[in-house]
Amino acid sequence: MAVALRTLFKFGPILFAFGFLAPLIAQIVQALEVTPPFGASPLMSGLIIAGTLGLAAQVRGRWI
Repeated sequence: MAVALRTLFKFGPILFAFGFLAPLIAQIVQALEVTPPFGASPLMSGLIIAGTLGLAAQVRGRWI
């Protein structure tokens, strides 16, 4: 159990990005009525933006 939690917390920034930031960005895109490029859905654009931010936070070790 401890190993599973340690592994879960190790990937915390990426999980936070996909679990919280991606839907939030998708809703912001829909509320602002912005059309994502290449015919992507708002959720897809949210996943791309949040995934990029989460990966950067994972690599750097901090969000800011």
